[in-house]
Amino acid sequence: MTEDVLDGRLRIAVVIGSVRRPRMADPLAAWLERELTAAYRLDLDMIDLASVSLPMHEMRAGGAAVSPIAGRLADADAFVFLTPEYNHSFPAPVKNVIDWHFTEWAYKPVAFVGYGGSGGVRAIEQLRAVFPELRATTVRESVLLPMPWEHLDADGRFVPPPGARQALHATMRELQVWARALRSLRAADPAGRE
Repeated sequence: MTEDVLDGRLRIAVVIGSVRRPRMADPLAAWLERELTAAYRLDLDMIDLASVSLPMHEMRAGGAAVSPIAGRLADADAFVFLTPEYNHSFPAPVKNVIDWHFTEWAYKPVAFVGYGGSGGVRAIEQLRAVFPELRATTVRESVLLPMPWEHLDADGRFVPPPGARQALHATMRELQVWARALRSLRAADPAGRE
């Protein structure tokens, strides 16, 4: 892998984990896209699980090659999961998208933006136990957005509370460091993707 590939723009897939309608994920995803586009030199791919068909009865062991988003996940250098916390955990569509894929996650960093009554902290902590099985690295920093519905303006846009932007930028700095470091590791193809 050449040095200019290693130093090139990072491809970040933002996975929107809620499939409910209406949902708090919409203004939060819009905020994330605005913040990340304005502050970083990244290629963002917003993957909304509400618009992706991944039927549980079609899942195969070791990931499913027929996944409509497998290529998008494989092309990503890193992931940001925007996840709500439902019943003290992450939602079923998030586990479903993880289980549908396998090598797409390998040797890539994963960051989390959680939301809910407690900011999604329990959902994030549980996801931290899942990703290492797929050879993915979760970054230490994360963004917790408690009761985000209380931070919408008159137009329904999310107005981040104090500290949210700083948490996002700390998380993204760490995610980018890991993403660049792990590019060279993936070049050796230790996950056997060839």
